[in-house]
Amino acid sequence: MTDSKTPPTLGVALTVAELEDNLDLVRDHERDVELQDFGPPDGITGDWRPAADKAVALLQGHEGRLGIHGPFWGFSLSTTDPDVSAIVKRRLDQALDITEHLGGTHVVVHSPVGIWDCHQFPVQPRDFQRKMEAFQANVSDAVTRAASLGCQLVLENIEDIDPYVRFGLIAALDPKGIALSIDTGHASYVHKMHRAPPVDAFVHAAGPRLGHMHLHDNDGNADRHWCPGTGTIAWHAVFDALHQSTSIDTDEPDRPRLLLELRNKRLLRPAIDYFTGRGLAV
Repeated sequence: MTDSKTPPTLGVALTVAELEDNLDLVRDHERDVELQDFGPPDGITGDWRPAADKAVALLQGHEGRLGIHGPFWGFSLSTTDPDVSAIVKRRLDQALDITEHLGGTHVVVHSPVGIWDCHQFPVQPRDFQRKMEAFQANVSDAVTRAASLGCQLVLENIEDIDPYVRFGLIAALDPKGIALSIDTGHASYVHKMHRAPPVDAFVHAAGPRLGHMHLHDNDGNADRHWCPGTGTIAWHAVFDALHQSTSIDTDEPDRPRLLLELRNKRLLRPAIDYFTGRGLAV
């Protein structure tokens, strides 16, 4: 089924230094880019402008979309501690400052749902309600600002076992400012180790709210960020789900971003060749 569809174009997740080393690859199809310098605390609380300005200079004339991986170390987006909540809101605002400076269109943030939560929610529904209310209180201002910038927060699965839970977190928020992200390696890990459904089920569950994916492979035992095709993910099923459930077949600006997030950046070209050779992506 997938072979009859138009193959989407893959993007890449890189630091600014790695971007400089991979400009030919980025330019060959005007690929979407995600900058990963701004997730660690020192990348967002220090002087981020030199890195951001270098990226802008390197990507002058670039026609692909640009975004960043936002901050996540040391906090949860569903914290109920008012002091920590103030930090969360400040970090999101700082991430949007950087994204606005770059002219970016997405910021990756991490799901606050843990493995414990996924087992508790069915028997303690109020636990989900509390987490949802706290999450919305912490991110609502950032969602509004993101929408005003033509940007989206994209909520990435981390320990999520139930692929529908994150949809519940964002359902009441402005879809112009927040969407879902699927990390294929995280989904593969919870599929094997915690009896979650397979990766393609996460794609089907996200449906039209899917705005972003991190593509990488593993053996299901850990988050290895291997080159696709070297692990156990059923990629044809993943791309079939993308074609069935999302706007991946269009050139619309809100089509999901598909970003290779590999630990070894020398494998970016082999990863693209793997998908191209199977007619899944270019």
